[in-house]
Amino acid sequence: MREFETYILPNGIRGIHRQVRSGVTHCALVVNSGSRDELTTEYGIAHLTEHALFKGTERRKAYQVNCRLENLGGELNAYTTKEDTTLHATVLRHDFSRAVELMADVIFRSTYPERELRKEREVIADEINSYKDSPSERIYDDFEDLMFRGSELGHNILGSKATIARLSTEEIRSFVRRTYTTDQMVFSSIGNFSVATARSVAERYLGVFEPSVRGYQRVVPGEYEPFNLSLKRHTHQSHGIVGARGYGIADERRLPLALLCNILGGPFANSRLNIELRERHGLSYNVEASYTPYSDSGIVAIYFSSDHCHSEQCVELIREEIHKLCTEPITPRRLAVAKRQFIAQMAISMEANEGYMLGAGKSYLLYKDIDTLEEAYKKVMAIDAESVLSVANDCLENLSQLIYK
Repeated sequence: MREFETYILPNGIRGIHRQVRSGVTHCALVVNSGSRDELTTEYGIAHLTEHALFKGTERRKAYQVNCRLENLGGELNAYTTKEDTTLHATVLRHDFSRAVELMADVIFRSTYPERELRKEREVIADEINSYKDSPSERIYDDFEDLMFRGSELGHNILGSKATIARLSTEEIRSFVRRTYTTDQMVFSSIGNFSVATARSVAERYLGVFEPSVRGYQRVVPGEYEPFNLSLKRHTHQSHGIVGARGYGIADERRLPLALLCNILGGPFANSRLNIELRERHGLSYNVEASYTPYSDSGIVAIYFSSDHCHSEQCVELIREEIHKLCTEPITPRRLAVAKRQFIAQMAISMEANEGYMLGAGKSYLLYKDIDTLEEAYKKVMAIDAESVLSVANDCLENLSQLIYK
């Protein structure tokens, strides 16, 4: 039996469930709607909509939405990315149907009252100010803006205070009608009950709404010109990113690229950049490499922070390590260690049922299928040195960089 079992509701919402021995249930409704689905006049509306979902429905006032699961010891929360909005809940097993009913009410019957939006705009304005005070986070968004300039992926999820202040209830409703269609939703659950029970509850509360189909397609980002920029941010330290475009989530080269980033600057003390910048030269406390795949593109970002006087040396050492990976095949021993580390990371991340459930929901949304852990492990073990060398040359040949000083 597969780890996850799937089903489809009459209105096109797809479901995915895993039965586990636990008294706690996690569930989520993943909607394929994020900041890249915004019109140029709507920047920030996807995130504002996520906030507004909790501010009242046709059946509940805001405080009733917030208290419904918390009074039972559970929780309801949400987050927005560039490509999806996810509403997720954690409850005891016998409260599963209550969680699904509330999620259905919030997604399909929210009213987005203007009086509540006025307060929420202030909350988001404060969130934007807080974000601007965090250069280690802000630089990622600035780097992506430059990397995807002219694309729907190339703007901040939070939007600007000026844009948020203009967005109205009717504009949110229009955005939801356009992007929250049932063919772009997945209901994911994990708990100690059968898929038949999960489906029955989902049909009762989610399957009763009219089917809807998305009427547009996302535009694949065009080519970009590599850049080399320094911005004055008057920060205590220098913050920098060196990186490039990566593969989309459906590309078979995604796993070799993810493994490459792990070798270069993963969370382990023996990553190449940690050894070079921190252990050997004592230049940086924070250095890491990440790969973020989107549905049709991706981004590789190598981040570091250092004293202002050391930033240029950090960049030089990073580029040297990248050059080695592009010219010297990784040794069999180092590759074997890297694959074991990568598989262990995957296994540990899936140990938490909530994270496993959220990851499965998004994978099913994008792939219309999901690999078992065993299948994923086999794919990692099949990666050879030539594949790592190939993706290094393909993705890391024309690097861009952005430095905060």
